[in-house]
Order: sequence, then structure tokens, then C-alpha cells
Amino acid sequence: MADQKSGISKKIKTAAKLVLTGLALYLVFRKVDTDSLWDLAKSLHFFWLVPAIVLFVLSKVATAFRLNLYFKNIGLHISEKRNWRLYLIGMFYNLFLPGGIGGDGYKVYLLNKHYKTSVKKLLQAVLLDRLGGLVAIVFLLFAFFLLVQVDVPWLESIWWNTLMVLGLILTIPAFWLMQKLLFKDFLPSFLSANASSFGGQISQLICAWFILRALGIQEQIMAYQLVFLLSSIVAVLPLTIGGVGARELVFIYAHTYAGIEETAAVAFSMIFFLITAGTSLVGAFVKVDLREGVNEG
Repeated sequence: MADQKSGISKKIKTAAKLVLTGLALYLVFRKVDTDSLWDLAKSLHFFWLVPAIVLFVLSKVATAFRLNLYFKNIGLHISEKRNWRLYLIGMFYNLFLPGGIGGDGYKVYLLNKHYKTSVKKLLQAVLLDRLGGLVAIVFLLFAFFLLVQVDVPWLESIWWNTLMVLGLILTIPAFWLMQKLLFKDFLPSFLSANASSFGGQISQLICAWFILRALGIQEQIMAYQLVFLLSSIVAVLPLTIGGVGARELVFIYAHTYAGIEETAAVAFSMIFFLITAGTSLVGAFVKVDLREGVNEG
């Protein structure tokens, strides 16, 4: 009975995500000029997408490395190669099987099954991994809000800029304190894990720059990147499938205030999703043998 209820709950969640994804896309395409979007697609400079894809993959390598650091903190030592394979499988589960166990849950299940590592510790590791990525985004957002002029009067006020500076100063110490109180086992890797977080996020910002070049956009680059960071936070919320529609809505409603072009912003967001989906799809063809390899350094 419990399994039956769980199955029904998963189907309801999947259906809800599909509805929200469809609604978000409907709102996006109601506001954007589809003819202009198609013209932009036809004029795309595809060679700029090659380094964009490389930078996106590198960003995921950095975050996979961060997660493996957390695994090592709880005594689980698997090779970077196996960890990377497991990470790709997790990406596939997160994007293409949204109503199921999810990529993080699947990794926890496999690692507990093969290595008998505590489920609680594994859950802490994957949760801290997510939080680490979010902290890097928030920190960079504080910096971008100081650097980018936004057409909202109170966002250009002294008190707002002071708040942004305080955010830059306090974000990392606050994260360290939270980790000390709630995730003490993972403190030894605090510096290296956060370096991986920033490495991954900066790689995505450079990836974004290459996508903008592919679209022929050479102005307001930092404004696009600011909105991209905002959309990354929204995409993390489990409301739509893979953040589809949610990211585009952020670009749609932010374009007026950030001084970015609406159609180009939506095209950018869609290209970024296609790169994400293509990379995640690789996880469907990856196999990882966890029967051996633990404590291999």
C-alpha cells in the first residue's frame, strides 16, 4: 500500500511539473516574437557553441569534484573517474526522470547499497553539494548587482549597494558557520570545495559569454550574466522539468530592467538548456561498476 501511494505521489508530482512547464513556456512564447526568435536562430554562429559546450562540461567536472571531496570527508573514497560517471548518471536522472527518485537520491541509494555508507551522511553530502553551488551563485550575484546598472531606482540606492557589499563580505563566513554547526564532518574540505564551486560557476559564466557571442550579442554582456545567475536560482526550484520555462520567464520579465534584448535573452536561455540536456543525456549511456573501487584514493 505504501509503495502504491508513493507511486501515485510521484505521478502527481510529474504531472504537476509537466503542467507548470507547459504553462511557463506558454507565457514565454506569448510575450516573445517567434519570427524574430527564428531569424536569430538562423543567424547563429555555431562555432562559438563549441567552447560553450566545453566550458559547461568543465563546470560540471568541477562540481563533481566538489561532491567527491564531501564523499571523502565521510570515509568514502572512490576514484574521480567513477565519481564522474556517477555524476553524469545523476544529471540524466534529474533532467529526464523528474518524477522518480532523482539523481541525488539514486546516487545515495547506489553508494549505500555497495559501500554501506550511512544514508544520513550521504544525504548531508549531496545537500551540502547543492548548497555550495547556491552560495557561489549568491556571492556572484552580490558582485554583479554592484557592477551592473539596473533600471530600478531602489536597486541603485546607497543602502542597496551597502547591502550588496555586506553580502560579499559575509556570505562565505556565514556559510562556514552554518557548515560548522550543521555539517561539521565536511569542514576539512571547506576551502577546496568552495574553490570548486566558484570554478564551476565562473566556467558557466564564461560558457554564457560564448553563447552570447554565438547569438551575435556584444553589448550588455554583464547584464545578461546577471539575469543568467538569477535564472539559475529559479531553475534550482523543483517547479518545472529541468528549469525549462522558469529560466525563460526570468529573462522575459527582467529584460526591461536589465537593458537586455527580450528575444535574444530567450534564445540564450534555450541554447543553455539544450547544452545542459545534451550533456545530461550522455548519462543514459554511462555505466558505472561500484562493486569495486572504494578506498582506491
